[in-house]
Amino acid sequence: MRATDQTLGLVTPSLSLTARMTVAFGKAASVWRALRNRREIDYLNELDDSQLRDIGLTRQDLSAALTTSTFFEDPSSHLTQSARRCARSSAFTSARC
Repeated sequence: MRATDQTLGLVTPSLSLTARMTVAFGKAASVWRALRNRREIDYLNELDDSQLRDIGLTRQDLSAALTTSTFFEDPSSHLTQSARRCARSSAFTSARC
């Protein structure tokens, strides 16, 4: 390493072992959470339509959550947005989702 590299900021410091392990465990936990939530959405498919309506979801919401997210993405965020959208629209109208 040359002195000019240090003064120009061309050398980037590497992460410590602890920081690298923290990042790796964070990524693994994120993947595990996404896989667990996919399994939970499969359990939601076993509910009937009236039970899904009670929690502000439809069968289309469940299938859209699974098909729009990639394998390692968490599909539950899509369901949360769908339920919130349904709650907002039903608060202003008498129609149910």
